[in-house]
Amino acid sequence: MSSLARAQDDATQQQLDKLSGQIQDLQESLAAQGKRIDALEKEINDLQSKSGQSGGAANPDDLKKLAAQVQEIDKKRQDDNEKILKELERLDKSLGVTPPSHKSTPNTSTPATGNTTAGGQQKGFEYQIAAGDTIAAIAKAYRAQGIKVTTEQILAANPGLNPNNLIVGKKIFIPAPPQ
Repeated sequence: MSSLARAQDDATQQQLDKLSGQIQDLQESLAAQGKRIDALEKEINDLQSKSGQSGGAANPDDLKKLAAQVQEIDKKRQDDNEKILKELERLDKSLGVTPPSHKSTPNTSTPATGNTTAGGQQKGFEYQIAAGDTIAAIAKAYRAQGIKVTTEQILAANPGLNPNNLIVGKKIFIPAPPQ
């Protein structure tokens, strides 16, 4: 063989070796990419199964079940609240106590004269104590009618009146504000 043919064979062999090396690199790269894809697929599957277990993104059926459970709990809460209120009313009746919704109704149409002060008779109103009344509620009811009176003034106008033990039916004097 001639040296020219030998040189061409050597150049061709170098090109073949170079191409063979590049093909081998590509095959290794392709295998590495395949391994990365497999790892990513495994990671995605793991995340999907974890999200399904840990309550990640909820599906519509899960939301409906949860809403039904919340409604059931709320209904039970309302039922319990009604039972408690009924029991409190029953206890109030058995103890003879008027529920707290009772409001004192002042009698502002009947002026009265009460205790004597240094200047003479004091002007005011007569009030008959009703069940559930408190001095504060009575004063508030009179203030709502435009008669500015305090609990202290009511107690001062009714010596001996025990605000912690009001007697139903007892009449007390409500002083009128000075003119």
